[in-house]
Amino acid sequence: MQALRAKDIEALMAHYAVATVVFDIRPPLRIESAGAYRKNFEAWFASVDGPIDYEVHELLVTVRDDVAFCHSLCHVRSKRTNGEKSDYWVRVTSGLRKMSDRWMITHEHISMPIDLRTMQAQPEFPL
Repeated sequence: MQALRAKDIEALMAHYAVATVVFDIRPPLRIESAGAYRKNFEAWFASVDGPIDYEVHELLVTVRDDVAFCHSLCHVRSKRTNGEKSDYWVRVTSGLRKMSDRWMITHEHISMPIDLRTMQAQPEFPL
């Protein structure tokens, strides 16, 4: 969270395994390496003026030996470089493996709640 809030790409990417598979809301929607995922973060960080306000809610972590997963609802707020304000929720599920005594993200799925009547993203996700 600290690396994401500060837009510290090196610190953030240190948590991802090289062969990470990601399903993201930003194109490309399926990403098959940490290097490719880094490009999504770089584009996002470049579009934000200042830090990112990122709050994690309802985090649930399950750990077994060398495999773990977690999921949460995350509230994201920022100011875009064009002056617009962003305020939205995403659902995040991450799969991790213990590699050389470090927990590394090997799979991530990011989704955004939508209103099924309008098929538009919901800016707020009531807890």
